[in-house]
Amino acid sequence: MEKIAITGIGVVAPSGIGRRQFWANVKAGRSFVKEITRFDASKYPSHIAGQIDDLEKYSNISERLLKKMDAFSHMALIASELALTDAGIDIKKEDPNLVGIFLGNAIGGWLYAETELRDLYIEGREGVSPYMASAWFPAAPQGQVSIYYGIKGFSKTVVADRASSLQAIGYARKTLSKNKLNMILAGGMEAPVTPYALLCCNTYGGLSEDNAHPQAAYRPFDRKRNGFVIGEGAGIMVLEPQQRAKARGANIWAYVTGYGTTCDGKDRINPDASGKELVRAIEIALSDAKVNKEQIDYISLDGVALTDWDKSEISAIKSVFGKRAEKIPASCPKSAFGNLLGASGALDLIITVLSMEHNLVAPTLNLDDPDLDGLNYVRGQAMEHTINKALVISRGRGGINSVSVIEKGEK
Repeated sequence: MEKIAITGIGVVAPSGIGRRQFWANVKAGRSFVKEITRFDASKYPSHIAGQIDDLEKYSNISERLLKKMDAFSHMALIASELALTDAGIDIKKEDPNLVGIFLGNAIGGWLYAETELRDLYIEGREGVSPYMASAWFPAAPQGQVSIYYGIKGFSKTVVADRASSLQAIGYARKTLSKNKLNMILAGGMEAPVTPYALLCCNTYGGLSEDNAHPQAAYRPFDRKRNGFVIGEGAGIMVLEPQQRAKARGANIWAYVTGYGTTCDGKDRINPDASGKELVRAIEIALSDAKVNKEQIDYISLDGVALTDWDKSEISAIKSVFGKRAEKIPASCPKSAFGNLLGASGALDLIITVLSMEHNLVAPTLNLDDPDLDGLNYVRGQAMEHTINKALVISRGRGGINSVSVIEKGEK
């Protein structure tokens, strides 16, 4: 199977818009979690988040078009443009029938939806925007990106809770390996910092309620952990076959060489505490990449900061890697800007690629007292380390397990 290359990176996140600003803040371990100021969230059990306050500064999208879409589609368009620019691709010169879009998210565009539903009950049907039906649903960003660029190839939207975007990237790789398309925009986006979306996230019961200390609230694997913090943003990459990328002289950031996914089948929300199906997902990904477990140089952790999730994740890693788990650097850098739900896997993968590029492992914040021994946690500050092959783990409610293997590209 031909390798699938990552040739462009577009990121929109609380830690920065554009890969340079984003990486500078992530590697420095700066926290971007703060109290929600966009609306009065003071009565919610958890009212802190990673937020993006200056999205419009990076956008060339007309006001007329913005009125037709939710923020998560706006973020997807900005990230797509950044990725295409980074890849050096003029989309107008591509065959639109051979370009695809594979994106993932968990909750859809709720700011648009809840605003229009409020208007429905106040003003009646006449008060509802005609774009309501097309703005909120999970596939809306895929549609908006395809219209904006005239993309007409086979595309897909994945909704698999927090595992959505890593699944989308996995499916994109599989599609390209079958020579169905020339290139794919792959990743995810999420915009959960809205009144109703925040309510839903709080109802789930997985959010940290340490509102008094927002920057210290997201504490994956720490003894004082009490849940994750939500964040908003998008991470989108240009994927294309190795031969095509080399033929056009593209900068190859990395390769997506393996993917594995399984389901625990245990509970509608919580994972199997044993982590045995995550073990199987890791083994499938390693086998798919034809990579020996001894070759993995870094593990990007899911890090939900809830006991059953953290313990099952560490148990699975130790089961696969044995004593070597104590030596492989592992971290959960999203503790600095929040868990982007359906977009979290894409951001984790982008951080892993940038860690490879700079030979520097981004740190986990707030991991002061590890509850679970047996892993080489990189915490507090970045660590110099050469990464040639890495494992990225992303999991969703109901026991969805997604794992990707990433290999360093050539310069």
